[in-house]
This record gives sequence, C-alpha cells and structure tokens, in this order.
Amino acid sequence: MLEPKYVNESRAVKSAHVLPQDTNQYNTMFGGKLMSYIDDIAAISAVRHARKPVVTASTDSVDFLHPIKAGTSVCLESFVTWTHKTSMEIFVKVISEDLLTGKRVLAATSFLTFVALGEDGRPTEVPPVIPETDEEIMLHESAPARHEIRKLRKEDSRRFAQIFTTKKPWE
Repeated sequence: MLEPKYVNESRAVKSAHVLPQDTNQYNTMFGGKLMSYIDDIAAISAVRHARKPVVTASTDSVDFLHPIKAGTSVCLESFVTWTHKTSMEIFVKVISEDLLTGKRVLAATSFLTFVALGEDGRPTEVPPVIPETDEEIMLHESAPARHEIRKLRKEDSRRFAQIFTTKKPWE
C-alpha cells in the first residue's frame, strides 16, 4: 500500500476572466468552456495526488448553479476527495466573482473520476487520501456511495453499447 496523502497536497486553483468570446447569446459563459476548465483543473489535482500520468475516466456531474456573466471572473478549486485502487474522485467547485463589486457566488460543482497510469500505460495503484477539514471529511465519507452509483451507471453504459450501432442513420 502506498503512503497516504493529505487532501491539501492535491489542491489546485485556477482563475480566469470571463470574456465576451467565452459567452453565449445570453451573455453567460458557455457550459462547454467551463467544462474544459473543470477537466483541466481536476487533472492537475489527480496528477499531484498520484504523481503519475492520468486519464479522465468519467465526469459524474457538472451542476450549474448560477449563471456566469461576461466581465466576471471564475475561480475553480479542485482536490482529490477519495481513492479506490487505481482511481481518484476529484471535486471541483467554481466561484464566480463580480470584479467590480466583489460579490462572489458558488456557480457550479462537479465530480470527476481519474485513473492513474503506470509506465506500461495500464491503470496503476494510487495512494489513499487523508481528509482534514469538515468539507473534506464530508466529501470523503460520502464518496463510496457515489462510487457505487458510478459502477451502476457504467454497467448501463455497457448495456447501451451492446444495443447501439455505429451504422449511419440512413443505412
């Protein structure tokens, strides 16, 4: 078993100014743009924890809680909440800030799963995680339930893959 690591060792923070080209016709940030930021920051946390190359295994959810307007900033914070054998659950929270007033709001949350890869390109063991703060402990303790939901969802995806074809719709 690898030496456990504190949640804080994987913590990563990223801020960006939301510009007009980052927004849709409603002057709010494109969901896909934010999802790209989320995947990027989560990957940084995963690599910091595993100290190995990682791949995104799944994005459990991206819950958009508040619109993010052009001219504001977004600050994303991510960290490893829990680990299994070769996988890591990463939590990302997104804070939007009106730069003129200083008002901050929780704009989105997300859970992702990453898998660490060994030199052979196959999944490899990751260290356990040690939560310290109330937030970290709550997320760590609730992670096994999310892991079970992920397993069920993956089974559904495999069943769907057996039904869906790659044929062109007009064939």
